[in-house]
Amino acid sequence: MSAVSDNPLLDFTDLTHFDRITPADVEPAIRHLLDTASTTLATLEAADTPATWDDFVIPMTEATEHLGRAWGVVGHMHSVMDTPQWRAAYNDLLPEISGFYAELGQNEALYGKYRALHDSAEYANLSPVRQRIIDHELRDFRLSGAELPEAQKPRFKAISEEQSALGAKFSENLLDATNAFAEWVTDEAELAGLPEDVVAAARAAAEKEDRPGWKFTLQAPSYVPVMQYADSARLREVMYRANGTRASEHGKPEWDNGPIIGRLLALAAEEAKMLGYASYAELSLVPKMADSPEHALSFLRELGVKAKPYAERDLAELKAFAAKELGIAELNPWDMGYASEKLRQARYAFSENEVRQYFPEPRVLDGLFGVIESLYGVQLSHDRAAVWDPSVKVLRIERAGQLIGQLYLDLHARDTKRGGAWMDSARNRQRSGSRLLTPVAYVVCNFSPPVGDKPATLTHDDVVTLFHEFGHALHHLLTEVDEVAVSGIHGVEWDAVELPSQFMENFCWEWDVLSGMSAHVNTGEPLPRELFDKMLAARHFQSGMQMVRQLEFSLFDLRLYHEVDATQPVPIDTVLSLLEDVRKEVAVTKTPAWHRFPLSFSHIFAGGYSAGYYSYKWAEVLSADAFAAFEEAGEGRGSLLDAATGQRFWREILAVGGSRPALESFIAFRGREPQVDALLRHSGMLEAA
Repeated sequence: MSAVSDNPLLDFTDLTHFDRITPADVEPAIRHLLDTASTTLATLEAADTPATWDDFVIPMTEATEHLGRAWGVVGHMHSVMDTPQWRAAYNDLLPEISGFYAELGQNEALYGKYRALHDSAEYANLSPVRQRIIDHELRDFRLSGAELPEAQKPRFKAISEEQSALGAKFSENLLDATNAFAEWVTDEAELAGLPEDVVAAARAAAEKEDRPGWKFTLQAPSYVPVMQYADSARLREVMYRANGTRASEHGKPEWDNGPIIGRLLALAAEEAKMLGYASYAELSLVPKMADSPEHALSFLRELGVKAKPYAERDLAELKAFAAKELGIAELNPWDMGYASEKLRQARYAFSENEVRQYFPEPRVLDGLFGVIESLYGVQLSHDRAAVWDPSVKVLRIERAGQLIGQLYLDLHARDTKRGGAWMDSARNRQRSGSRLLTPVAYVVCNFSPPVGDKPATLTHDDVVTLFHEFGHALHHLLTEVDEVAVSGIHGVEWDAVELPSQFMENFCWEWDVLSGMSAHVNTGEPLPRELFDKMLAARHFQSGMQMVRQLEFSLFDLRLYHEVDATQPVPIDTVLSLLEDVRKEVAVTKTPAWHRFPLSFSHIFAGGYSAGYYSYKWAEVLSADAFAAFEEAGEGRGSLLDAATGQRFWREILAVGGSRPALESFIAFRGREPQVDALLRHSGMLEAA
């Protein structure tokens, strides 16, 4: 254990010392920072501390900034290096961290200082950015219970602490249940249809445990190819059932997320009621763009009406193909991915695995860097810094030779890493006196690692995911706002935060982009134009089914937090019944009664998207319309990498971060309010409008 004086978690001079930090450093570092922050806040509460920007807001921000950064490192390690030691270090301090922020949010004296500043003559003379920060602070204090009677504040704090603990437990249960399953194949005939690299990875996994045959797991690089390519219906069914019942009553009782969901819903409802809202969904939408749950629900249902006929057509075509060409008379859920891939190959004469060979990871990264450099006038290069795993890369972004941000890139799946892909901030841009602290971000994915001496290869979906997460990172790193509270992604409305990420996805369908970032893993040949044209023709393949699937998730989330009576812990049967009701409205496929999707829906139970999953579709309208500006600028030029439009997008969207309302930023870029037509066109459904 490091003493406070040399604890690497307390060194904020530069990038984090991931080579030195251990779980034993967490407790002394975090306790020291909690004590330091508490002492500063006690001074700021005092009546003789003036309620001014310089005397109050700046030290208030600095009081928690180091604590937030250090705890961010601990939370990051809990996500990417979830060993028993890191899990214990995180969970042991989580109640104290949650308690500290809950008490801070309820602190009536600090809230009063912000109110006094808002009502003072100084407020009118502050910049619009600083006025926005004060307005947000007042809102957030109200939503954190600062106006509650003193007798109710302990209960409100206890709710916050329990929510944090349950969210962490939800993720841990899901990871443990995922890692606990393995399907061992000893009959080589069951490998028919699987790509060579998937088989090689399964063999390597078995060899690692000194076992014969092949090991398949629920980690995405193993699970997804089985569902897509394995000719063995038995293998697909076993994997599908295991994946669909993770962290449920079908496994270890201590990993069952059902009771956690019920308790989280009850806590959310209690929190909302204490603050005077009819549902948690109403509370959740206060800082978002959507006016109300009804507004968001109406938006989703309008899309559903347009998308469902396309989804029904997609399913009918798939069923007919499966019956005629594959001999699958009844299409089971574990047949869907397999039959869809076969239909794609038959209709467009290519497979996802064929495309994958043209996207070796180093080449994709070089191509991605080229897009970013062309659009935003920056330069990306590899940097040297301590990392938590040898596969992690560090990048630096410069403009005119000046460092403007750095990025940790952790791309490969590991059994100590939670699933999915995400971006998170490691450090915010901020100016302290004459010193500028540049922003730092994490981008984390779960792609297949390299096998043998060949580089890792990415599916086109992986490429899209990488561009998506880099969009988030660029939002954080290319900011020019110096105030921490609204720098980068901070202060951006939750239902607009996906705009830059979904915007970046569109470039993955442009010939001048893909052709420049492809090289066959064996021959080095670029992606053939003929193959790209097939990919483009298949772009809207089953887009109807894909859209209603996302609408299903979004409607389920909003209705769960808006309509379900959660005055007591909600039984899992109630949750499943609501999901089935949503499916009757928008879904076109049947899900088995034993499937337990909600128990692995981390976004809304452990990832901050509670009553906010609709944001993906909401922001997709913004992103599609924003990308249309590049289509208009590039018309007839053969390239959409238009530097002038890119500079405008950077200046009006990325650079301003959360310093003004997202709608104002969009209008400043586009010259008008967003229109849904671009999304429908990008989804191949414009004629339904």
